[in-house]
Amino acid sequence: MEAGRFVITEASPAGAVRRSLPAAGFADIDWARPWFAQHETRGRRWQQAALAGYGRYLDELNADARASAQRTGRGQPLAFIAQDDLPEGAAYEAHIAATGCVPTRHNLHDFFNALAWFAFPRIKATLNARQSAAIDVLGVGPTRGDARDALTLFDENAVLFVCAAPALSAALRGFEWDTLFVAGRAHWGTHCEVRVFGHALLDKLIAPYAACTAHAWVVDAPAQYFVWPRAQRDAWLDEVVSTKLATDADLNGRSFSPLPVLGIPGWWPQNEDKAFYDDTSVFRPGRRAR
Repeated sequence: MEAGRFVITEASPAGAVRRSLPAAGFADIDWARPWFAQHETRGRRWQQAALAGYGRYLDELNADARASAQRTGRGQPLAFIAQDDLPEGAAYEAHIAATGCVPTRHNLHDFFNALAWFAFPRIKATLNARQSAAIDVLGVGPTRGDARDALTLFDENAVLFVCAAPALSAALRGFEWDTLFVAGRAHWGTHCEVRVFGHALLDKLIAPYAACTAHAWVVDAPAQYFVWPRAQRDAWLDEVVSTKLATDADLNGRSFSPLPVLGIPGWWPQNEDKAFYDDTSVFRPGRRAR
């Protein structure tokens, strides 16, 4: 038993025993939630494979990786391996960059990480390239530096705040929640939207709670973005954000703005009542220089 729950084990063809997540973890994904919608088609198929077992799950991920012909940070073909196959002492990001192989546990955190590789492949490859380059310089010691810390924040907890209305971007950066969520409510979906990127954030949103806060990366978009088909928006975001991440020499924790996820219009029934935004423990006032 692990952390108060039973753990399924599964034998690999070589006879080694792998640890596996209880089926309830994957069964708890509610695809009706708006933050999971971008992954639903592929995610439902992977979910069924994950419920069938660790080996079946990895097979499904790798079939998609082969079909996509995607590459990791240093141009290696993308693949997924069991966590136990990560060589002892190897740094996770450096291993991915050097071999193309993403160590993947049979759990929700890594499930959502794998989905991100397919939703935004260029962003994931860029994050991997910069992380592995930093490891080359600094190693894997306790001090990672501002840029690498920011890359980790992006990978784990970022949302893309895509906006064609400068007043709404300014409201987000200025903690002006009434302007952003109440007065500006009619502009959501037509002038701004949020796309969840961080896989740890998606893991947390299995069981949503009011204080769940993302690191928002603001993407200034042209007005026509909001009439493009979804595939065109995805490709544009992947290109624009990956280019910025690759070239931003000043990347740090202040490159993001806090965004309480359940405040997003249409994402949580309770926020239809504007009193929802009165909770200052969640929607905190504040100003900061940027």
